[in-house]
Parts: sequence; C-alpha cells; structure tokens
Amino acid sequence: MDEALQLLRQPKWRWIDQSAIGPHFHALQSFATDDTLCESVGTGKSPAVARSWVHHQTIVLGIQDTRLPYLQEGLNFLEQQGYKYIVRNSGGLAVVLDEGVLNLSLILPEVEKGIDINRGYDAMWLLIKKMFSDFDIEIEAREIVGSYCPGSYDLSIGGKKFAGISQRRLKRGVAVQIYLCVTGSGSERAELIRQFYQYAKQGQETKFFYPDVQPEVMSSLSELLGTPITVQDVMLRFLTFLNQNSGEILAGQLLPEEYDLFHHYYERIIERNSKFLDSE
Repeated sequence: MDEALQLLRQPKWRWIDQSAIGPHFHALQSFATDDTLCESVGTGKSPAVARSWVHHQTIVLGIQDTRLPYLQEGLNFLEQQGYKYIVRNSGGLAVVLDEGVLNLSLILPEVEKGIDINRGYDAMWLLIKKMFSDFDIEIEAREIVGSYCPGSYDLSIGGKKFAGISQRRLKRGVAVQIYLCVTGSGSERAELIRQFYQYAKQGQETKFFYPDVQPEVMSSLSELLGTPITVQDVMLRFLTFLNQNSGEILAGQLLPEEYDLFHHYYERIIERNSKFLDSE
C-alpha cells in the first residue's frame, strides 16, 4: 500500500466540487470533464485533481450493456421509473447514480514508470479506508457476486457492496473514479438494475456475461455504518484527507483554457452515445 499512498500524497491537489449543481447537471458533462482533466494533468498543465460529483436519477451503462438483445425494452423501463441513461467511456456495466450517490475522481499524472492499473485501484481503496478509519469496520476490495457492475475492486463491508471503482486513461493522465452509495437503500438501487437486465435480456443466451443481480448483497454506507451519514459528511472527510496529504489545495472549476478541450470531449462523448444508442 506504500505505492498507493504515494499517489495520494500530492504536492498540490486541485479540487473541483460539482456535488451540489443539481438535477440539470448531465452525466455526459462529468465524463467529458474527467477526460479534459486527464489531458490537462497528463500534459503537465495542471497539478493532480480531486473532483467530487453527484448526478440525479441517472443510469450509467457500460458499452457491453448496449449489446443486450432487448436493450430498448430495458431503456423504456428505466424511463418509466424516471431515470435518464448514458453510456460511459470507462469500463464496467450499469450502475445507478442519484442524489445519495457521491462520485469521486482522482486524476493523476502518469510520470516516471507510469501508474500500474492495480496501483490506481489500490489508491482509491486506501483513500476510502482512511476516510472512514474512525469506524470499527473492515472495508474489503473483492468481487461481490450478485452485485451490479461486479469487479475485483468492489468495496464492501461484511460482504455487502457499497462502492465500485473504474479507471480511464488518456494522454498520460489517469482518472480513478469511484461511486459511493452514501444514503438510501442499496438493495433498491440493485433491484432497479436487476429489472433492467430482466427487460433487456429476457432470458436469452448472450456471448457476454451479464450479472444475475441479487439486491440483498448491496447496501449504502448509512445502512452499513448504522448511522445517518450524508453526502456532505463524506465530502468533509474527503477534504480533510486532502488537507492532510497535500502541500496546497487549489479550489476552483475548469480554467478558461480548458473549456475548448471540454467542448471537444463533450462532443466526442455525445457522438459515442449516439453511436451506441441511436439504433434503438
């Protein structure tokens, strides 16, 4: 974990908080923002970035989800439940975002020997363990079978998943992204994804494996910690950690010179979404 800790100890952290923009903040803008910051950080124009973001009632699909045999029926179901949907540009499968889910991105430069993929995951796992070190809990990183978007770095307490991690690499920048189910019911979110797959797959055999979602294996931090923790509480823990592991924190939004880059990446992800969803 020493190498992971080194990644978290940056001489400067640039902090961009987009956790309270509200329901009109579209998830496509978030992924374009992380791509923009990957290029800025990777080319040395920006120090490492820590970004916090929240999106309301949005299902973020993986590319493999767009190959489901009855995708349109699944998408219709999501719309009926009041959810928007997008296809993200990093790995993984469908996840739920809402006002009780906090997303954190660490955007780091690939310097010297580069950042091994597991080192990036370990850094995020270590960050979350440090943020909740005052609780008498063990936060494990292992695949939770039956969760949505399962992976070897599912974060869980007592076998119940509350977070998932993904990575995006671009222009020598690495974005390590996590979604943290903070409030609400983890199993209700999982039930939504279970039904999405039910509508979109309809029992048909597929080349790709889609998870058989078991809602009881997913939870939120509030449920697992037995205390009404909020997104704002977690944000405070995040900022406290950054303060303790940085020479300086620079707060702000995208810089004027980054806006052209942002528009480029935003248009690219819109085109990508059209490509995957316009046949539906």
